[in-house]
Amino acid sequence: MAGPRAEKIAAVEAVREHLDQSDAAILTEYRGLKVADLASLRRELRGVGAEYRIYKNTLVRRATTGTPQAAMSEMLSGPTAIAFVDSDVAAAAKVLREFARSHPALVVKGSFVGTGVLDAPTTNALADLPSREALLAQIAGALAAPMRQFAGLLKALPQSFAYGLSALIDQRSAAGGVPTADAGDMPGGADPAQPEATDPAQPEATDPADSAEPEQPA
Repeated sequence: MAGPRAEKIAAVEAVREHLDQSDAAILTEYRGLKVADLASLRRELRGVGAEYRIYKNTLVRRATTGTPQAAMSEMLSGPTAIAFVDSDVAAAAKVLREFARSHPALVVKGSFVGTGVLDAPTTNALADLPSREALLAQIAGALAAPMRQFAGLLKALPQSFAYGLSALIDQRSAAGGVPTADAGDMPGGADPAQPEATDPAQPEATDPADSAEPEQPA
């Protein structure tokens, strides 16, 4: 039978593995939630590709030491449960925000998304972003637009949507290459390999800027 030290080492490795395999980690405080509430929240998060786990703060600190996720340490106070999110951060943030409205005991502390930490208000604001599927559809439509319109659409997309663009590129690359604009989509049907001719006398126009019991801490 594994001793306490072996169990702690295994728990630290589990935290590292979850963080490495997740696109985001949303930290919450669950103090005051009932067993049935936790089970219900786990089911809802699992439905959007997120796994809700409870770990001791000391083990999470140990698991993140020397990694970019070490910046989460300031949020590791009080009982902490982490939602490890696979791909659709907006959907998981929405589930947590809606659940907290009917269960005030659930408090979102913040999150680690990409390579940085987001505070609680910013994390809750992620719930207002489109779903991953809707975002990919928007970007796919932008890629089919004329180049000048495409540039304007990209400028209008918040930086938070970068993960969607990356996912689409990966998806198209796996299918045989990143899509490029067709010559017919260029202004005036110009060849995309050749720059559009401009009148030297006129300045060029620019675009406008289900377990019923909660998981026991390791």
